[in-house]
Amino acid sequence: MHLKHWFVLGMVMLVAIGCVSESTANSAGENIQESELAQEREDEGAESPIAQAEPIQIAAEVVNSGEFVSGEHPTQGTVQIIQEEGATVVELGDSFQTTRGPDLFVILHRSPDVIGSTTPPDYPIAEGDYAILAPLASPSGTQRYEVPTEINVGDYASVAIWCRQFNATFGAATLQ
Repeated sequence: MHLKHWFVLGMVMLVAIGCVSESTANSAGENIQESELAQEREDEGAESPIAQAEPIQIAAEVVNSGEFVSGEHPTQGTVQIIQEEGATVVELGDSFQTTRGPDLFVILHRSPDVIGSTTPPDYPIAEGDYAILAPLASPSGTQRYEVPTEINVGDYASVAIWCRQFNATFGAATLQ
């Protein structure tokens, strides 16, 4: 009886190995056929399907841009207002940098000169003169903030980094 179990196990192993070998051979055969078809297309001057694919173009237009000036804290870099696919986006450039602080927000402001029209050292802003876009994601680097559809960007002349907790403007950029 012990020999009978070994015999059955041996037969099962042979069948399993045979199936795996046949499957591998079929896969290799299919790959060779695909390779041969691609070569024939090349020889006939036809482009491969990958070469025919075109990159996706996103229509984006820079509406306004500006350069940050420091307010209460050193702030520098660029900002752009971009229209793309029906959305308006505020984009802080790669060179953007400010100081870390509590409760910082990216805002749109009505004044073209937020820093010059407010008083040091805090450069506080009046309620109703600004629209909050979002909390500042990072004190440096490229960042994007979508402008809600109910905000008309044309009503605002600057982008600022503002500390809500202490009503202090870290820096602002006049949009041109």
